[in-house]
Amino acid sequence: MKRLIASLLTIASLAWAALSSAQPLPPPDVAAKSYVLLDMNSNQVLAAREPDTPSDPASLTKLMTAYVVFSALRDKRLSLEQELPVSVRAWNERKGGASVMFIEPRMRVKVEDLLKGMIVQSGNDASVALAEGVAGSVEAFVELMNREAQRMGLKNTRFANVTGMTEPGHHSTARDLSVLASRLITDFPEYYPMYSIREFRFNNITQPNRNLLLRRDPSVDGLKTGYTEAAGYCLIASAQREFPNGKRRLLSVVLNTTSMEARANESQRLLNWGFQAFDTLRLFDGGQAVVEPPVWKGKAPKARLGAAAPLFVTVPRGQGDKITTKIERIDPLVAPLQQGQTVGRIKVLLGDSVITETPLVVQDAVPEAGLLGRAWDAIRLWIQ
Repeated sequence: MKRLIASLLTIASLAWAALSSAQPLPPPDVAAKSYVLLDMNSNQVLAAREPDTPSDPASLTKLMTAYVVFSALRDKRLSLEQELPVSVRAWNERKGGASVMFIEPRMRVKVEDLLKGMIVQSGNDASVALAEGVAGSVEAFVELMNREAQRMGLKNTRFANVTGMTEPGHHSTARDLSVLASRLITDFPEYYPMYSIREFRFNNITQPNRNLLLRRDPSVDGLKTGYTEAAGYCLIASAQREFPNGKRRLLSVVLNTTSMEARANESQRLLNWGFQAFDTLRLFDGGQAVVEPPVWKGKAPKARLGAAAPLFVTVPRGQGDKITTKIERIDPLVAPLQQGQTVGRIKVLLGDSVITETPLVVQDAVPEAGLLGRAWDAIRLWIQ
């Protein structure tokens, strides 16, 4: 009897495991007006609600303010040690109860301190001082912000200021903000650690980072909080966790919740669900030849084709063995072929559904053959 019971329990557990792997966990019921959960390895959206509905971004705006400043640092138009003056306009940001780092007009403040004041303390005064230091005026800096938004393809975003204060024509969406945040992490990894600083002291005043998840979840290392009456409580959070097949990074954007606790709790639920319900797999390395078709009129008989960068895919947990790939390419391939040239697409399917795709590019250049080689291949192509 004991053996029978043990056997039945084993069968039941195996059946439950099979059922669990076949049916992915549904997303949690997130108490937010809109949200997006993005897997940054695969760049796939795992869950969303009203991702393209325009919303007041509040201080999440400062992600773009930081991005433009980081760009100036990269281009050597600014340095971290450089000291910037504090204008009366920057000092006036303390009026009305806005978040500030408490800089004053008599000061000259290092760019690094201003960045920490903007990122950790969400200082509006720091944002204005940085904007004036980079572009000469806030208005000119806002033009740079909108130019970057256009370059990133943020179709539903427009900035009217550098701080996130509510203003007509100042809006974004959960999807656009997820793109902006992921670009900031990817493009400026050297500055991203600033977003994990838990508190910052300036002018004898210590202020904590309002991202509560930095103290609750050791895998969370950024990014930004925001609040205005129009926006509600907002949070963009990113977490990176170790798995047997490597590190995974998820990014959550939660807009218009009811409190600081709510935005932290809802973000935590989204992140935990994303890590639990999905697997992210590395399919190909960048530079790896996925196919090697023949080349006509070239010095080499074949071309090495693959993805331009490592190709990751995210699927419901336990369904990795159902992934297939489909190659669509130009045929025939005729030299010359340039390295990085797009000649098709790599499509990744789960069952019959395409879940992601990426350009199929030439890994190594294939120059033209000599006159005789080209003539011979021309004849062969004509015969075909």
